[in-house]
Amino acid sequence: MPKPSPYLILLGAVLSEVAATSALKASERFTKPLPSAFVILGYGVAFWLLSLTLDRIPTGVAYAIWSGLGVVLIAVLSRVFYGQRLDTPAILGLGLILAGVLVINLFSKTVAH
Repeated sequence: MPKPSPYLILLGAVLSEVAATSALKASERFTKPLPSAFVILGYGVAFWLLSLTLDRIPTGVAYAIWSGLGVVLIAVLSRVFYGQRLDTPAILGLGLILAGVLVINLFSKTVAH
């Protein structure tokens, strides 16, 4: 049976991290048990999935993709669910982060050793 794509696993890590980070606000400084448990579980799953990719994606590249996509998705979800607004420099910065992730994925020939 072929191994799943490391990028698909990395996407799972990103989504798990984004879900956990989104639940941080609902945990109210870890005073609410259910959202707090979700945060802990989400980060645990995110790091576990991230670790599964590191034999096929270099650590620096995997982390750049994981954190970059996470930052952009959190900003979008914060706008949708919490009404948090971003000014023009913040939007420009997020665009640059997304551009960096795209450059790594489309043009980098870096491989894991």
